[in-house]
Amino acid sequence: MPRPRPRVPRRAGQGTHVELGRFALGGLPERRVRVYVPSRYDGWKPHRALVLFDGQNVFGDQGSFAGGWHADEAIERLPKKLQPPIVVAIDHGGEARIDELVPWKGKSGRGGDLDRLLDGVAGVLVPAIHRRWHVLPGAVGLCLGGSSLGGLAALYGHFRAPDVFGGALAMSPSLWVADRKIFPFVEARPKPKFTRIYLDCGVREGRGMFALAEAMAALLHARGWHGDRSLMWRPDAKGAHSEAHWRRRLPKALRFLYA
Repeated sequence: MPRPRPRVPRRAGQGTHVELGRFALGGLPERRVRVYVPSRYDGWKPHRALVLFDGQNVFGDQGSFAGGWHADEAIERLPKKLQPPIVVAIDHGGEARIDELVPWKGKSGRGGDLDRLLDGVAGVLVPAIHRRWHVLPGAVGLCLGGSSLGGLAALYGHFRAPDVFGGALAMSPSLWVADRKIFPFVEARPKPKFTRIYLDCGVREGRGMFALAEAMAALLHARGWHGDRSLMWRPDAKGAHSEAHWRRRLPKALRFLYA
């Protein structure tokens, strides 16, 4: 019989922030990875994990570009009937962020390193998470998430490696980059055996982002993402392209993904 994983010391109602270390993922420059272990984590039971890009913005305001998501607080507010996920925050590479979070090179020559980053997450970071915490194996146990370029990266990562990442939390994804190649890419990939996609966008966002997100929702719906809790498309009539709006929408996204 497998030996149960130890419980994480904590105070009631407050989880544990863990500095997991610095990782060179896919041969890219090292970056910090932090983990939030919710107060209701139970080492005897397998949990799921949510891997978020742009880790500087995932928790508090300090170090973030325009205020944090406070994902730790949102996790603690999940209804008791839902099992809260472990949150893994991967810092972006600063000036290399565009290269790392875009799967294809654009006309500017930027982008094209996302495959390397995803390979590093799957091959290095995910095993490290499994060694330390009791996380469900396979795609059911892992979801990718992010906003803007991070939302694009999460959606792409789910379709590129659906056996590793069983879902995507894509807030205001930058679907316009690299000549909108994400559309034919998603259309050509088979529907994963396990899939759950949260997709949103604000009406007030520029670059035609709302229309593109709406088109992606329609594409997914046409391909079978409907009626089985596999897709939530959430238009935000008041939404703009900002951390404050993603922070506001995060609790409902989590309730959908972990229902």
